[in-house]
Amino acid sequence: MAQISAKDVKELRDKTGAGMMDCKKALSESGGDSEKAIEWLRQKGMASASKKEGRVAAEGLVGSYIHTGGRVGVLIEINCETDFVARREEFQELVRNIAMQVAACPNVEYVRVEDIPAEIAEKEKSIEMGRDDLAGKPENIREKIVEGRIGKRLKELALLEQPYIRDTNITVDELVKQMVAQLGENIRVRRFVRFVLGEGIEKEESDFAAEVAAQANVGKN
Repeated sequence: MAQISAKDVKELRDKTGAGMMDCKKALSESGGDSEKAIEWLRQKGMASASKKEGRVAAEGLVGSYIHTGGRVGVLIEINCETDFVARREEFQELVRNIAMQVAACPNVEYVRVEDIPAEIAEKEKSIEMGRDDLAGKPENIREKIVEGRIGKRLKELALLEQPYIRDTNITVDELVKQMVAQLGENIRVRRFVRFVLGEGIEKEESDFAAEVAAQANVGKN
């Protein structure tokens, strides 16, 4: 069996827009031959996702997910090109699953890394540059370490970069691209909001010991 490198998989993904796991399987099925792998992906309908990314997607659904117990809720908008695809069960399931993904990811705040404001990245950089473990390292080394840490941190904030909760071998972005290939339309996660019960409310904290002492003093009087 041919050895499939991560570089080969990435190159095939860049050419076809298919998911990483699909590209790896295509190369395995094709003995490592890139051209045959592309043909294999086309036959499976997986090689056209990247070509559809520029097309306007203004239809779709606003979906929701309420976690058991009603303590976490999500609203999400995912767009496609036609109402026909929006009504398909596969698309509706995609919306439900990604809404569930948002509920399971408390640190996610943005759809994609590009959506994160520049000031967030700058703030992260200032925090990382001041860490004790970088003291004494050459400036160029510090910059590279900080760049890597910031990249990782920003990915933690982006929904599309998260491992898909139902299959951690792929990211949410790869899941969407697989659905693009399957349904034949551009699909975009546009926005979401995550509600947590009681979030932002300042709760009055009582001193139980003080309350007991107060009650005891009232009894003496």
